[in-house]
Amino acid sequence: MKRISVLVPLLLSGCVRVPQGVTAIQGFEPERYLGTWYEIARFDHSFERGLTHVSAEYSARPDGGIDVVNRGYDPVRGQWKQARAKAYFVEGRSVGRLRVTFFWPFYGAYNIIALDQDNYSYAVVCGPNRSYLWILARQTALDAAVLDRLIAVAKDAGFDTRKLLRVDHTNRPPSS
Repeated sequence: MKRISVLVPLLLSGCVRVPQGVTAIQGFEPERYLGTWYEIARFDHSFERGLTHVSAEYSARPDGGIDVVNRGYDPVRGQWKQARAKAYFVEGRSVGRLRVTFFWPFYGAYNIIALDQDNYSYAVVCGPNRSYLWILARQTALDAAVLDRLIAVAKDAGFDTRKLLRVDHTNRPPSS
């Protein structure tokens, strides 16, 4: 029984790491990060496959964490999909590392590895390994030079940026 009580926390926390050689941003200001972010590009995964018009809304939780509402449009089904989560800081509020849970007790890593720290207008986020990557912005499009710079940051961090999918934000579907 003692062996299980030691292994469970290790297994549950194993997905909140930062990929080797990658560093989360320092000097993070959570209050400035709150609000709406739009996916500009991402690696493909089953939980977002085929979705367009993807956004994330972050808001402060009374317990010091962050509420997350991810939303995207499924053009095949003609409907919006939404997922809610809770995020908590891993190394303190000034480090861009959070653990996110869509269903307790399982957590995933949310590592902010690049951020416009002047205006909080764009960010690069990765998961616990190099299989998860998102480029986010406050607007539905980014200047091409800024996007190229963010892709270069991800590539320099060891991500296979050829796998990035651009997220469609044109021809907004009806709201639900």
